[in-house]
Amino acid sequence: MSLAIVHTRALLGVDAPPVTVEVHLSNGLPSLAIVGMPETAVKESKDRVRSAILNSHLEFPARRITVNLAPADLPKEGGRYDLAIAIGILAASEQVPSELLNELELIGELALSGAVRPVTGTLPAALAAGKAGHSLIVAAANAPEAALARDTHIYSAENLLRVCAHLHRRGELPSAEFPASPTRRPQPELADVKGQQQAKRALEVAASGGHNLLMFGPPGTGKTMLASRLPSILPAIDERDALDVAAIYSVCGVGHTPLWLERPFRAPHHTASAAALVGGGTQPRPGEISLAHGGVLFLDELPEFQRQVLEVLREPMESGEIRISRARAQTCYPARVQLIAAMNPCPCGYFGGAINGNNNRCRCTSEQIQRYRNKISGPMLDRIDLHVPVHNIPPSQLNNAPMGESSATVQARVSRTVNRQQQRQNKPNAQINSKDIEQFCVLTAEDQQFLEAAVVRLGLSTRSYYRVLKVARTLADMIQQDTIGRAQLAEALSFRALDRAP
Repeated sequence: MSLAIVHTRALLGVDAPPVTVEVHLSNGLPSLAIVGMPETAVKESKDRVRSAILNSHLEFPARRITVNLAPADLPKEGGRYDLAIAIGILAASEQVPSELLNELELIGELALSGAVRPVTGTLPAALAAGKAGHSLIVAAANAPEAALARDTHIYSAENLLRVCAHLHRRGELPSAEFPASPTRRPQPELADVKGQQQAKRALEVAASGGHNLLMFGPPGTGKTMLASRLPSILPAIDERDALDVAAIYSVCGVGHTPLWLERPFRAPHHTASAAALVGGGTQPRPGEISLAHGGVLFLDELPEFQRQVLEVLREPMESGEIRISRARAQTCYPARVQLIAAMNPCPCGYFGGAINGNNNRCRCTSEQIQRYRNKISGPMLDRIDLHVPVHNIPPSQLNNAPMGESSATVQARVSRTVNRQQQRQNKPNAQINSKDIEQFCVLTAEDQQFLEAAVVRLGLSTRSYYRVLKVARTLADMIQQDTIGRAQLAEALSFRALDRAP
């Protein structure tokens, strides 16, 4: 047989489209040609494959070899096709049987010695292989990651020779097992934060409804400390969302498998570029907003980010995904995150920071303060549901402050509120649409008039109006109340501290 067909997977965003490796041996001068839109690393695989086959004490055919990677219009990159190409050459030259190749997929880069090296994007390939009803052979280093795909039979291969023995049925490759007890890192404890009851309340509201939160106040008041405690009170992530997160980290080549059931917490520096936040590059890769999918994206010193960098977050904050378009392909990454931001009230940081009313160190003019706050656009502020001031606390109150509630206690309340929303609309309140608002955020005539008057007086936009209703719905859910009352509307409006009338 001079023709062999082997199945493998490409990598396109967090998807793994199928690729068929067709190998044909023909008469003519010995050569190896790879076609099917391969980039440089794929073209170089001919040398890796030749050395790997020879160093595995197998015969490299001295014939004209043509390798086609189909479909031809799908860009191929990386060394992930090495193993499939090598097995295709060996099957076409009848050195290994081809009976098992119809139900098997192979992914891995080959070393010159014949060892199988790990590649990125193994988990998306494993999930796709399981949906196709195929087993998957991966490098031993990729096996724990690929094993997260419960419905796929994963084989772990250390070298090319072991794969050949498996195809000859002379020694089955070891199977990768689904991790029984994933690792969980200890989370920062909310009880460590003394005082700041209003900020803690806002943090619980944000966690209960999936709302975005902006904290502003003088330096040293605990904004970053509060933000780092948010993951400890969020409900446990479900396995489906955890697999989406693990797939994103797999594409980036970042080891996340031991912590795959942990919500991500990303805190990029304010010098980060737009591509670093939303993803990009010649070969598009996920950005920080995708790496935080299912978890928290914390932007400290929010006005210090370049304005054009913050503006690129507006669309994914609404849609929950980011699309990166290039001439050759369009890539879509999930980006459903909870945004937590922190900022100072003025350029020097001390505006409104007096503790006893007579030691305010701020010397900024009103124009400087306004210019500083204008670094954050109105549309960006509209997309943040909660604006919460964080004030200085006198030392006497710090010393006498009682121990606050533990993260576990608050998390129990948050989980109860989140479960109520899942049973009602199958998503957090922050993600409900206008139709859901009409159904679940019904107000009495008096409360509707109260809200409309407040919106006009505060100069709120239509988007902010709906955000107030969503927060009020969450506040009602936190007390297990079916209807939204005046108290919930008033508290929701109090969280719009930075809205400005035109």
